[in-house]
Amino acid sequence: MAPPPTELIDDVTAEILLRLPPDEPEHLFRAALVCKPWLRVLCNPDFRRRYRAFHGAPPLVGLLHRLQVLQGSPADRFASTTKMPDFPRPSSHGPHAVPLDCRHGRALIQMWGSVGETRLVYLVWDPVTGDRRVVPMPDIDWVIQTAAVFCAADGCDHLDCHGGPFRVAFMATDDDGVHVKASVYSSETGVWSTPVSLGSDCECYVKHVEDVIREHGYHLPYVHPRRVAVIGDEIYFTLRENHAIVKYDGGNNCLSMINPPSHSVYGITLMVMDDSSLGFACIEGSSLYVWSRKVNSEGAAEWVQCRVIELKTIVPVVDPGHVPLVVGSAEGVGAVFISTDAGLFIIELKSGRVRKVDGPGDYFSVLPYMSFYTPDRGRLLSLARADDL
Repeated sequence: MAPPPTELIDDVTAEILLRLPPDEPEHLFRAALVCKPWLRVLCNPDFRRRYRAFHGAPPLVGLLHRLQVLQGSPADRFASTTKMPDFPRPSSHGPHAVPLDCRHGRALIQMWGSVGETRLVYLVWDPVTGDRRVVPMPDIDWVIQTAAVFCAADGCDHLDCHGGPFRVAFMATDDDGVHVKASVYSSETGVWSTPVSLGSDCECYVKHVEDVIREHGYHLPYVHPRRVAVIGDEIYFTLRENHAIVKYDGGNNCLSMINPPSHSVYGITLMVMDDSSLGFACIEGSSLYVWSRKVNSEGAAEWVQCRVIELKTIVPVVDPGHVPLVVGSAEGVGAVFISTDAGLFIIELKSGRVRKVDGPGDYFSVLPYMSFYTPDRGRLLSLARADDL
């Protein structure tokens, strides 16, 4: 009997390999080393497209994180959350580079320019492909900032955002400590948009400033340097006092304010919910509360509490008096990061599954790197294309 055709064997192999879980790339890389036919299947662009579509949202494969401003810069480490080695961090000509965001297969890092320069620049870096793009910072004087990088390709499902156009959003409190400003850079035009401000012309912002000064005496509404939430053309970030939320509308190039669901909480993070609504996660007492901002057909919005999770029973601590903090979220997989004195943990909101992803540390804003990491780059790809395959 004649052996089955190679195409049939490859089809059956592909159906099996499709089922390998994406949150542990080691499985795919080990499979690629079994034999050359398997390597050929795994490096085939059609298989990679099917693999992404089969599993949906990209998995979490690594972490960067930000410290609070006065804590300085974190260690030069891109921590892997899988058995794969850590991604090597780009070098910086000067003090430690400061990670600002990870989104759509890219990381955004603030660093010094070339040797001898005293200007800061943004580096848009793809850890999987190694691609690096230097972006000049906007010509805006600022005292504290946050920023975001996101895909700008029309109709993209964000399952494979390597390459292609991107945007960088800059949000900051100006050096007078009074106005909040925003601007967006486009990789397609190579320029920053005209800056917009939120200040004395916004009644709700003025009221917020007055409330902050009345309550605290001197604190001004600084932009909170945490990871932001991006929903379509809208970017949401918070101010340090009272957790006030600011929305940047990229389509109309304007800023506005949104009241949070609660002021009397600590350890908050903004997130994108499964239905693409804005989420707000916070800790009160020993419980994690998750809210979603629902907008009705008439455009009216309200906060709806959608989940309460008691942390004492699921997240370990060393000191019983230690207060856990929510320090970030992972989009597409419905999960939040909780920091305790026992380490950094990720909680899947639907299943309640908890796993430790890093050791104890001064976590302030966790920047999850989410991407399909398949053996289709570098040497393995060269081997798959070899003439003797």
